[in-house]
Amino acid sequence: MAASGAAGGGGGLAFLSLALGVSLLKCLLIPAYYSTDFEVHRNWLAITHSLPVSQWYYEATSEWTLDYPPFFAWFEYALSHIAKVFDPEMLNIQNLNYASPRTVLFQRFSVIFTDILFIYAVYECCKCIQGKKAGKELTEKPTFILSILLLWNFGLLIVDHIHFQYNGFLFGLMLLSIARLFQKRHLEGAFLFTILLHFKHIYLYVAPAYGVYLLRSYCFTADKPDGSVRWSSFSFLRLIALGFIVCFVSALSLGPFIALNQLPQIIARLFPFKRGLCHAYWAPNFWALYNALDKILSIIDLNDKWFGSTIPTCSSALCDSISNPHLHCDSHIGPRGFLRCLIVCALSSFMFGWHVHEKAILLAILPMSLLSVGKSQDAGIYLLLTTTGHYSLFPLLFTAPEFPIKVLLMLLFTVYSFSSLKTLFRKEKLLNWMETIYLIGLGPLEICCELLFPFTPWKLKYPFVPLFLTSVYCAAGITYAWFRLSFTMLPGLVVDKAKLR
Repeated sequence: MAASGAAGGGGGLAFLSLALGVSLLKCLLIPAYYSTDFEVHRNWLAITHSLPVSQWYYEATSEWTLDYPPFFAWFEYALSHIAKVFDPEMLNIQNLNYASPRTVLFQRFSVIFTDILFIYAVYECCKCIQGKKAGKELTEKPTFILSILLLWNFGLLIVDHIHFQYNGFLFGLMLLSIARLFQKRHLEGAFLFTILLHFKHIYLYVAPAYGVYLLRSYCFTADKPDGSVRWSSFSFLRLIALGFIVCFVSALSLGPFIALNQLPQIIARLFPFKRGLCHAYWAPNFWALYNALDKILSIIDLNDKWFGSTIPTCSSALCDSISNPHLHCDSHIGPRGFLRCLIVCALSSFMFGWHVHEKAILLAILPMSLLSVGKSQDAGIYLLLTTTGHYSLFPLLFTAPEFPIKVLLMLLFTVYSFSSLKTLFRKEKLLNWMETIYLIGLGPLEICCELLFPFTPWKLKYPFVPLFLTSVYCAAGITYAWFRLSFTMLPGLVVDKAKLR
């Protein structure tokens, strides 16, 4: 894996400038609107600081109970000791919805500071990803483009630094683990990913890709001439090393709660199936299309006749979509093939998962950035997925002052994504006419939802129409991207055995 522009010399200075620039932008967003997630994390600071460990996963004074794995709880505990210097009152469990100016400053800066890990992970990924042969200019180099697509990712900016969450350092752990696998530092990659799982369990979506790839690339030490596995080369010692890492990290995370006989309570908090199949704001996935069609068919009284076999069919589709890439992992595909499998797992889980949040689309968009600078087909899928996925996040910021901010930031990021990738793949077509028309349609959709609908007489009677239209329209694009990625690109993962001969 060749290092390039972003890794050293002038490129290193350019990367540092990009990282500093986006950090300053994050500081400018401190006064912006924040969601109920701000109170969620303030409450978790109070819980972990004020109560003994044995009560963390039972405390329910606030409706925003602790429902992340133990490592994240300890992360909040560590932050709470700094928080008390800013404003001790934020650590009072009874102070519900407390948001003093010092509290806001602390929580905003805590997200910005922990993003250092994300910046480092992007730097490591840029050293590993071999993109298309670059031109003479620094701005045409794949790693420079990749660094902007990751560091300045629009979705991550608004979700973490306006809406408020701590996704940056979590994605940093994931990207760093991917970089270590590209560098053939398999145990370190496995260690980082296992830690990540005990910070936020949504990354279980992509765990099968890690498991199969590590077994295939690390535990098998040799291949046959045709690219298939040589079973005699299987190393049980390496398998034991991987198992030890998983058990060791899990013991550190869950051990204290197992000793307290609280594992069932933690599981109940982490997997609250009582919340229902769909989130209040439908994520733009299969279930948004399903719900919309169900509503239409109920009006014409056809839903009972048509939907009888849909749920079993979709359950089967979910299993097939997640397992399909792993079948391809049985061949020698290398780190890029693993990355593609990871993206398919993430997007398949987003498409069919239980109670999926709209923000989970970032789990597919960010790693897809790594593929976008390599092949024109991947670049086209990336542009379709990231533009649609990012626009689907618009309803998260529904206040008037944030309207120009989100529109401007998305336009800047989208224009750069299209122009830079088009420059990188000068002679190749990234999108066909149908895909182009679909993406252009996001403009009229935004005008209808944000500028026209608020002044119609239907606003009070049907307030969720803009959410409905956004979810369904974006679901169509993301579903199309999923089909392209799953059924068009995956066959290319298998090694051409004719070439091996």
